[in-house]
Amino acid sequence: MSARPVRGRRPGAPDTRAEVLDAARESFAEKGFRGTTIRAVAAAAGVDPSLVHHYFGSKDDLFLAALQMPVDPRELLAPVVAQGPDGAGERLLRSFLSVWDDPTIQVHLLAVARTMLTDDAGRLLKEGFLPVVVGPVLAALVRDRPEDRIPLISSQIVGLILTRYVFAVPGMAQLPAEDLVARMGPVLQHYLTGDLP
Repeated sequence: MSARPVRGRRPGAPDTRAEVLDAARESFAEKGFRGTTIRAVAAAAGVDPSLVHHYFGSKDDLFLAALQMPVDPRELLAPVVAQGPDGAGERLLRSFLSVWDDPTIQVHLLAVARTMLTDDAGRLLKEGFLPVVVGPVLAALVRDRPEDRIPLISSQIVGLILTRYVFAVPGMAQLPAEDLVARMGPVLQHYLTGDLP
């Protein structure tokens, strides 16, 4: 008679949630977002897949938890999306800068950014963060041609992270947030709603 799989929390495990997160981090790092499954993470942590769903919900939520994001970008940008596409370029940038320019949060975001940019030439960024987090938020703001607009907007956001925060390029790192919004906001707005060739 074969043993039945254990359901729910394992007896005597003091922090099963942390073990699931450790297993998820290893899987995302080794196999990327696409190659990671809830079932495989559960097996590596020695728990039933339903427990992973209980703790984290979806694979997208597990991914964000594994990255140890100090804020959920989907929640941060929900008010931007709720107000619609008109003026969204500046609102998007203001929300982004309000978090990234906060020194208590910035150190954590930099760690996440460096992890995503260096891991297998940015595989987590390409396979996970952009399509899971950035893509759905931006898709709600573009009027047409999301396959063209979302990569253009993403290029501006990733470029901003690199030049202002990761490499601290002079002229970008010291630029006041409102000046940056005034200069880049119209560019983002054009990519969101303007005419594209």
